[in-house]
Amino acid sequence: MIDRRSVLRSLTAAGAAAVSLPFAGQETAHGQRPTFFDPRAFGARGDGKALDSPAINKAIDACTAAGGGIVYLPPGVYRSGTVELKSNVTLYVEAGATILGSTEMSDYTGMKGPSLKGDANQFHLIFARDAENVTLAGPGRIDGQGPSFWLPSGRKPLPEDDQWAEVTAHAYKKNPNGRPSPMLEFVSCRWLRIEGLRIENASGWTMRPINCDNVVLHGLNIKNPNYGSNTDGMDICGCQNVFISDCAIDTGDDAICFKSENPYGTAPRLTSNVTVTNCTLTTCCNGFKIGTATEGGFENIVFSNSVIYNSPGPYKDRVIAGIALETVDGGWIDGVTITNIRMQRTRTPIFLRLGNRANKHHYPQNGVRNVTISNIEASEALLAGSIVGIPGHFVENVTISNVRIENVLEPKPEWVDLKVPEKEDKYPEARMFGMLPASGMYLRHARNIQLRDIEFRNPEAEMRPTFVLDDVHEVGISNLRTTPIRGAEPVISLHASSAVWVRDTQAPANCASFLRASGEGTSDVLLSGCDLRKAKQALDPGSDKAVVTLQNNIP
Repeated sequence: MIDRRSVLRSLTAAGAAAVSLPFAGQETAHGQRPTFFDPRAFGARGDGKALDSPAINKAIDACTAAGGGIVYLPPGVYRSGTVELKSNVTLYVEAGATILGSTEMSDYTGMKGPSLKGDANQFHLIFARDAENVTLAGPGRIDGQGPSFWLPSGRKPLPEDDQWAEVTAHAYKKNPNGRPSPMLEFVSCRWLRIEGLRIENASGWTMRPINCDNVVLHGLNIKNPNYGSNTDGMDICGCQNVFISDCAIDTGDDAICFKSENPYGTAPRLTSNVTVTNCTLTTCCNGFKIGTATEGGFENIVFSNSVIYNSPGPYKDRVIAGIALETVDGGWIDGVTITNIRMQRTRTPIFLRLGNRANKHHYPQNGVRNVTISNIEASEALLAGSIVGIPGHFVENVTISNVRIENVLEPKPEWVDLKVPEKEDKYPEARMFGMLPASGMYLRHARNIQLRDIEFRNPEAEMRPTFVLDDVHEVGISNLRTTPIRGAEPVISLHASSAVWVRDTQAPANCASFLRASGEGTSDVLLSGCDLRKAKQALDPGSDKAVVTLQNNIP
């Protein structure tokens, strides 16, 4: 960890010469080369008007020539185009110092790699490539002046009844004349550390480590306007051994997003061995997300001890999905653990999606599997969660346990009979299917799913089943608790599903039935150890009773 006191002590010990010598080749009075470099000695003014990035880059070059050290930005406002970090260099931004991104695209240096047309392009405020032991730290600030690069989109707002699907950031679009994105780009770096900074007003993605190893992102405060187009907080792409902790992210697009693509090469790189902990996330998009760019794999990822929230306000400002795990480009997700997460005012707490956008990369291990989600508290949600694959390709080996979800959106009768389209090749998002015929969770094309100790609290007028399972196999549901359901629908609706065991669950008061089992292929359904006294009947009249075994229940 870069400690401000130790930096200041080192500066004092080094003496004034160490931070003012303009050339690394010069020596101090003791015959030692300086290890601290002040860009003001290279011409930086820090007045917010002069373009200071050339002087900052000269200080970095001098530091590199000296074998490494610290480029120290004292208090001031340093208007900048592209600053390029190099191996063994720490850029330390002091309290009261601001790196202010220029609003002139001509001040940014184009870096070969991504297309100029995408959300990520070749222009960045801070950039490093093929560097080792790189640190960007300090209590200071980086400000990209993002609103200068946006224009009103002219998009008409959705009708009042569809405001649950509206997104604040869609009211603006990027300027066709260009914008720096990501604001901070680190390519194929090793031992990368970014910590302590306030990072604000990105014009596009805020930061992207891509194809990097041993990355630490600690104690960052990222703040972008919630109307900012594509202003992702963190995009971690093809990186391994990543540690993200104690960060606060408030932005207009995905807060923390993992991707696997490679605009700097050919085959995408595996994203693996990642921990994210002790963070607060707020956005009008997704909180913790894997996807959408999923050309490669994601393995061994842990997200824990964090809060995902929105302040009271219109639905369009709310998080779309608190947790979104998506692969649609031929890649795979294998081995994700999510635990101890508190959510407030997320539209959908949990969304898992396997799709197929016919990407050029195809892997035999593609899919979504081995996901554990536990200890989740979510209040003021709007939409049911979902776990959805595609025909013939299942989301599999998912365990969800100890979850409490409150849904506050008043239901409509027409939602009961909604048909959910496949949308196999569409952009994945929790609102992609519209409203769902389940109030708690909708599952389709899935296998080996365990749902334990789950409670759903719904409005009194709720009339949809709590769970709807369609083409789901090898399922365990235990200790489910839910509010009463009005009308004719059961608590659990199974269609074309097999090897389903429902146990240790109490039927809510006055429900028409507890379980419906119907559809070709439905078989091997066991209902055991359940308290059915408050249900008018155990099985819905439309059930195929031959496929259901009732055992040791309280009728």
